[in-house]
Amino acid sequence: MTRRKLFLILAATTAFGALALSAARARDVPEVATGFVANVICSETFVSGLDPRRNLTETTDAMPGAGLITWAMDTEVDLDRKDVTVTLFGLGRSHAVYREGMGCTLEHDETLGETALPPLRPQAALLPEIAGPALVAPQTPQLAAALDRAFAEPAEPAEPPFRRTRAVVVMKDGRIVAERYAAGVGTDTPLLGFSATKSVISALIGILVREGRLTRDQPVPIAAWRNPDDPRHAITVDELLRHTAGLALGSSLQASLASVLEPVNRMKFMESDMAAFAESAPLESAPGRVWNYHDGNYLILSHLIRNAAGGHATDVMRFAREELFGPLGMRNVVMQFDAAGTPEGSGAMMASARDWARLGQLYLNNGVAGGKRILPEGWVKYSASPTPNALVGYGAGFWTNLGDSFGARFRVEHGWPRDAFFAKGTIGQYVIIVPSQHLVIVRLGRSPNMPPEADGVFDLVRDVVTATSASARLAGGN
Repeated sequence: MTRRKLFLILAATTAFGALALSAARARDVPEVATGFVANVICSETFVSGLDPRRNLTETTDAMPGAGLITWAMDTEVDLDRKDVTVTLFGLGRSHAVYREGMGCTLEHDETLGETALPPLRPQAALLPEIAGPALVAPQTPQLAAALDRAFAEPAEPAEPPFRRTRAVVVMKDGRIVAERYAAGVGTDTPLLGFSATKSVISALIGILVREGRLTRDQPVPIAAWRNPDDPRHAITVDELLRHTAGLALGSSLQASLASVLEPVNRMKFMESDMAAFAESAPLESAPGRVWNYHDGNYLILSHLIRNAAGGHATDVMRFAREELFGPLGMRNVVMQFDAAGTPEGSGAMMASARDWARLGQLYLNNGVAGGKRILPEGWVKYSASPTPNALVGYGAGFWTNLGDSFGARFRVEHGWPRDAFFAKGTIGQYVIIVPSQHLVIVRLGRSPNMPPEADGVFDLVRDVVTATSASARLAGGN
């Protein structure tokens, strides 16, 4: 028996042993796994225009253990109907349907209706233009070298972990100074941000706070928690943003086969109304006491946005366009929704790398675009402020290097500036804001979360800071 076969047998035994520890959750594994694959392949086939076979390989390669079950999946992409069906051993079946302007939605027992999006109103962007239509080549040899390294793969023989960078955009002082894209991806290609979507939800919540329709430190208006005797009645917007609400939904920090066992993934891939599922969860800790990162918090925040905007998916799109995307000039954005019409705000927004950079520039500009305040005064500082006991270094919708968390110290030790904060999505999505350097760095791709160096972002940040600092010194010397 070869070492490779022995490893696969041991890995499979370990994986299936873990599944046996939770028989009730294990029953969900086929549908959760097929739901994830169906959603990603549908989104990036019919919105991004990527090749589905290549996309499936790159996505599952980035998720440890996924190959133990994906070999048994049958993935059918119907280019005419614009849907994706994935089955696993005949035990699980998931069906994702594309709808124009709204991306893909998992269809369960219901039939999704056609939704007419509100017409785009003419709206001049307030944020100054970040680049012309043409690709911006690196402005210096140092920046070119930084992008070369960001896109480089392991030397021959090529072995995992693969980097598979899809897009890098570097902005200095509000203008793109370097960008590069993988084959099949361009300046206008919307790409999944995964959990970087949470930072967009945080921004939309901030807008509602600015408008006086939500309050950060008061109990959230959730009908299921209205009874004052319900301990969830005390949960605040701040606690949802910081992942300290205490709801018993498991964790969303993993991206591996084991993560299919988490209740939060049943919510995302088996429930028509994700927010209702999250809102039905009991408490496992008192609100505000324990940090636990999971997607349910942001589905509840998404529900608050939907209710405040008017109650329907079209209302959410109109609100987001008029209040955030339009003012920033974000032209290639697709919000995706569950079957109940709530935005899947934990991890499903798609935007071009340039549009992700525009979001970062808003935060670099302290929440102001073109002289108009988009986010409340102090919201950017609040977003980057560290949450107690958040091991990875997390603020309110953004990861942060401020504070003394293990994650913040680790990133600073690896060359990140201390004042950096960032939107982050699993398997390699980043929107990094560095106020001291007037920098926004976007990196999108398909890299495993572990080891931390796999996606090359430590090198990218160090290289870009060095390159742009050197450029500024040279310019000043001239």
